Amino acid sequence: MELRKYLFRRLIEITIIFFVIMTILFLLFRLAPGDPVSRMVDPSMTPEDARHLISQLGLDQPLYQQYIIYLRNFFSGDFGVSFHYGTSVMGIIWDRLPNTAILFTTSIILSAFVGIFLGKIASWHKDKKIDTWLTLGALICHTLFLPWLALIMIWFFAYKIGWFPLNGILSPEIWIQTDACFFSKLIDVLHHLILPLATLFLIHFGSYLLIMRSSMLDTLKEDYITTARAKGLKEKIIRNHHAAPNAALPVVTSIALSLAFSINGGALTETVFSWPGIGRELVFAVSNNDYPLAQASFLLIAAVVLLSNFLVDILYAYLDPRIRY
Repeated sequence: MELRKYLFRRLIEITIIFFVIMTILFLLFRLAPGDPVSRMVDPSMTPEDARHLISQLGLDQPLYQQYIIYLRNFFSGDFGVSFHYGTSVMGIIWDRLPNTAILFTTSIILSAFVGIFLGKIASWHKDKKIDTWLTLGALICHTLFLPWLALIMIWFFAYKIGWFPLNGILSPEIWIQTDACFFSKLIDVLHHLILPLATLFLIHFGSYLLIMRSSMLDTLKEDYITTARAKGLKEKIIRNHHAAPNAALPVVTSIALSLAFSINGGALTETVFSWPGIGRELVFAVSNNDYPLAQASFLLIAAVVLLSNFLVDILYAYLDPRIRY
């Protein structure tokens, strides 16, 4: 019963936070400098046509009426039509979302797997050379400035030695061929994926390594580890089957939250690599005052992040009953 009360309270809190975010987003985009109408109205339009277009978009309504329409459309699942593209906002988002998911989910899972593995090794060899080098490498990677690293990767691997494409997700000359097989198209996408994936991997794996190392060092001080050694268990078994599963909990939490935040596509990464995902679309929408597209993108990010936090709360509530109070 206590767990249900705790989860119900957290669900109410998250719902309130979500509606606060909705309201803030609505106000921010309408109070921000810039006018979407001036970008959309063709100079050749007559004043009557321009007024008709503005009326269709609902931009001639008072702010409170726009907000009521905004809420009504949200509950009906209608996020409007993009000012720039002239098509359904949800259609644009669902078109870009797989590209973001492929890149960022793959990079987070790969960097987490390597980070956890190397973090175990570093903690097990504390104060030795391998620990020093792994920790130093993780700190350097973790503190790298992502746009700088991305540009260096493009300059060297794509421009100087030409191993990879400069940008994009595919090569048009391959995809327009009628006789191109699925395998050749898949290889083309993977070829474009390697550079941004390697960049994100170098940025992220260091944080997982450091978290795992710190958590593992704390776990190795626990009494049950001493008991396992007293029983004569092999060091490898103690490390992998006793210490690592318990030490990995903070890393799992970090992975869950990272996957949630990855939905925004890492605006900088997608912009630098011209990767057609949610993050790049979000930057474009904000720059061009495309209210419906920008609002829907931010709401999607907020919803996924809040849901992930709720799932983490459930996980911790089961593992540690003390946090229910």
